Amino acid sequence: MTEAVRDVTGTRVRWPAVRPEVVAEVVAGLSARLQKRLDGAAAKLAERPVERVGEDWRIAVDEETELVLHAPGGVVATSGDVRCGCLLAPACVHRAAAVTVCPLADGEPPAEPVERTERPGQPGAPGQPGPVAPGGEPPASAAAGLPDGPQGDDPPAGALGAAERAAVDQLHRVGSAVLAAGVGGAGAVLQAELLRAAHRARLAGLHRPAAAAVAVVTRIRAARSGEPDHRLADLVAGLRELLGLTAALAAAAAAGTAGPGVAALRGAARQAYAPAGALRLYGLFSEPVLTATHAGVLTWAVDAGGGLHTMAEIMPHADAAAAAPQAVGAGNRAVRLGDATLSHREFTRAGLAVQGATRSAAGRLGAGASVRAVRAVGTAWTAEPAARLWAEPPAAQVARALGAAALPPEVRPAGGELLFLDVTLLGAVPYGPGGEPRLLADCGGVVLALRAAHDHPGLAHRGNLALLATAPGLRLRVIGRLERSARPELRLLAIGEPPAARPAEAPPQDVRPLAVRPPSVLPAPSDLSVPSLALPADRAGRVNIGLERLQTADLALPAVGAALPPAVPPTGALPPATPVHLLARRVEQAVTGGRAVLALGTGAARGDGVRLRSAGLATAASLLEGLLGAAVDQPRDVFGRVVADDHDDFAAAWSAAAWYEEELASALCATAWSEEVPGNQP
Repeated sequence: MTEAVRDVTGTRVRWPAVRPEVVAEVVAGLSARLQKRLDGAAAKLAERPVERVGEDWRIAVDEETELVLHAPGGVVATSGDVRCGCLLAPACVHRAAAVTVCPLADGEPPAEPVERTERPGQPGAPGQPGPVAPGGEPPASAAAGLPDGPQGDDPPAGALGAAERAAVDQLHRVGSAVLAAGVGGAGAVLQAELLRAAHRARLAGLHRPAAAAVAVVTRIRAARSGEPDHRLADLVAGLRELLGLTAALAAAAAAGTAGPGVAALRGAARQAYAPAGALRLYGLFSEPVLTATHAGVLTWAVDAGGGLHTMAEIMPHADAAAAAPQAVGAGNRAVRLGDATLSHREFTRAGLAVQGATRSAAGRLGAGASVRAVRAVGTAWTAEPAARLWAEPPAAQVARALGAAALPPEVRPAGGELLFLDVTLLGAVPYGPGGEPRLLADCGGVVLALRAAHDHPGLAHRGNLALLATAPGLRLRVIGRLERSARPELRLLAIGEPPAARPAEAPPQDVRPLAVRPPSVLPAPSDLSVPSLALPADRAGRVNIGLERLQTADLALPAVGAALPPAVPPTGALPPATPVHLLARRVEQAVTGGRAVLALGTGAARGDGVRLRSAGLATAASLLEGLLGAAVDQPRDVFGRVVADDHDDFAAAWSAAAWYEEELASALCATAWSEEVPGNQP
């Protein structure tokens, strides 16, 4: 429903974003009769033409009624910014339908990094509540019946106060109701209730669970409207995190505990930047960023000590068709850091000398006025300090990546999810339970599948993988993002020349391609039996897989008739799959269909428990049985009718199964890369 539509002039216009608390307030103002009509009204309104005039979005509801959304900066900040000309306004269904159609403002990447060097005691510093609404005005805490910060009957320092405990209870109760309803039953009214609970939690200083609740609503909307970027796994992860956070905070409140663990559960209002002093940065690679609302580029760099840093150029997009070109084009935009005059794409092969740098806990570099940066010489991936990234054993890198994935995004170490590997391509081989052809590679005896980091056809990932599949035997130094799977898989982000560089030679006559290349990048005659990279000199021996398209001329292939390495795994057979999917699909079924649908299928699902036990997964079988039992066990009145239920037992059983499935998947992934695998040892 958030797709851009054409206005009366034929120009594509996207609905403006709306703050979550505005959605909650407008929907709460509807009568019970109008709330029942809200989903249908929102679906109809989404098809109406939209016209933007300055900061106003105008929608003709019918021939006599016009709806106006005033959105300075593209965000509807207050309920008064939604105006309708019908007789029932402001308590009309048109206003509520409009805020239901609009995408949520929270959770979207900022247009540019905001520079902050906050100190304890200031609003917005970590652990200090006090969010600020757009325009610099403090939030209307009285409207929600809450004070501006955590209050209570003098709890221990750092422990949850009364307002926080009440906000946690409400968030958990509504989150459990959303889970029990499923995607099909979580309509606009239930979504608004969750947004209201999220707003109350934010006012109480519980920023992390509030953000998790907003993310759940965003993903439910994507699932209900059939948006192409919807992934059920993301919705499952969002609900798992929301219920896990609220359960952990409730337990901490019951025990009266405090400390760093509770502070981490609370989260911070804003991303703080701390001074990082002078930095000598060397560019590594850039990757395109493409979401339903934003597009741009994220660039990675390594400092002299081997630490990773990021710089981003991400902006909103108004047209889904132009999003991919915008992401690719962002690679040619200047790096926003001091006086640097090079683009993101150029920086991946160059360097920067930075003075007065600031850095967030997640590795994001600030672009404040006090930062000074000038262009400097880069480094090869085979030279220090970049080379030390590849010195860590693969199994240790996987353990580090799995550990980083469990951390909140705001404190996750930069590059924690990245792997730096030396591989030899094996070609496209049937892989996995379905036997789908995948580009496989040998990493010191470990066979891994290389996958596209993004499937959008407007990006270069898929085309580059298809071309690399034609060169079995090609040795590469690669950077990728770990794909958590029972079999080793990697989302390929960048490739480069292997560490064993060959001496410069004149280009041999029997090596394809025929295009002229600088002698320094062509293989020596002794290496004609294996393919190699033949990149132009300006590529510096590396390729950003998502931004730059490989050509046939970029690969020096053996002469026609020469023997190619076989496209088969080098040793052994792939391990049999563990049937953890039997539990995972019931966890997902509960999210899509809700408690009622899961209860209807208990007969067939009990057979999954038998299969899990036969595979040695007795705990998984017990959790599945507990989930099915909680779905069926609903309180009834004396006439046998189902009565109101807080769904707490069902949410607890689902959370236990979901977290077990999450941990088991991580353990299976770590085992697949284990040091016990021959050749995967330091």
